[in-house]
Amino acid sequence: MAGDRRHYCYRDVLPYAAMVTMECTNVGLNTLYKAATLRGMSYHVFVVYSYAVAAFLLLPAPFFSNRSRVLPPVNISIVSKIGLLGIIGCTSQIMGYTGIIYSSPTLASAISNLVPAFTFILALIFRMETVSFWKKSSRAKLLGTIVSVTGAFVVTLYRGPTLIWSNSSPPSINSSLSTTSQTNWALGGLFLTSEYILVPLWYIVQTQIMKEYPAELTVVFFYNLIVSLLAAIVGAFSEPDSSAWRIKPDIALASILCSGVLGSCLNNSVHTWALRVKGPLFVAMFKPLSIAIAVAMGVLFLGDDLYLGSVIGATIISIGFYTVMWGKAKEAAVDDQVISSDSSLMSRPPLLRYYKDEDKDVDVESS
Repeated sequence: MAGDRRHYCYRDVLPYAAMVTMECTNVGLNTLYKAATLRGMSYHVFVVYSYAVAAFLLLPAPFFSNRSRVLPPVNISIVSKIGLLGIIGCTSQIMGYTGIIYSSPTLASAISNLVPAFTFILALIFRMETVSFWKKSSRAKLLGTIVSVTGAFVVTLYRGPTLIWSNSSPPSINSSLSTTSQTNWALGGLFLTSEYILVPLWYIVQTQIMKEYPAELTVVFFYNLIVSLLAAIVGAFSEPDSSAWRIKPDIALASILCSGVLGSCLNNSVHTWALRVKGPLFVAMFKPLSIAIAVAMGVLFLGDDLYLGSVIGATIISIGFYTVMWGKAKEAAVDDQVISSDSSLMSRPPLLRYYKDEDKDVDVESS
């Protein structure tokens, strides 16, 4: 009985609590990062240092993983997939942090809800998903994808009137500044959309790695190390000034340390564990939660304005998000029914199973 309770907590209660906590943490880290870049910190430098901190913290992981469990040998396939994971992660992080600089954490949280839609599109491209217009689940996923992408266009291209002004922002602003701000907002949305096209690829590759090498902390350690090295190579060309690499003990250092410990280390480890325990669909379910958190933190701590376009677009994206989720849940329910019916057949005595199979053979012969 106690074992069943522990299993229930591990499989159901703990993943929910962990994902809610991670969404709150992610929005907080994005808000802190935005505040640091407003004071001149380079995002290339930020990515290098934050992932290096995470890799340093996870340095003992490969040694403990090999001692605590029997793992398959590391082969070329696993190494190449971790390398691919690092390339995808490095590119998506640079895209995402650039997008936050041009826009805001609120827009990043809104566009992050496109992950299920992009996952569905990529699954269709790679023939991992099929669409049957006769099934409600397929129609729901297709409709939800279209609605989500439409919402992304709205939140990126339409800013609209300001609903909540920050203390430092006047209600009326110069028209030329407004045009420039609108252009930056659209550019930020483009970078963020590019990031969340890469995130489903990250999920897919990460899930494949975990099937071959089920050691979360070890995989995340090598992933963080690769991202840090790749970002350092890119940063060497984009930030040649050595002064940009000197971090002062202020909000920039706090942002790097918090992102390295809570983001690149803890967040990636929890997401990798959740992907193995519950799957990519479960991880994506918590994305809309970040919108409300990002709005509150942006207005309170960054002095961001809240625009009508963000509210409308985020609402449309959330509707599309949960439509895709409903379609996936519908498919999962059908699959569970098929599995339960098969298991009930297998649970019969051998003699009864023999007669059942014999009846099938007779029906085939008579037809």
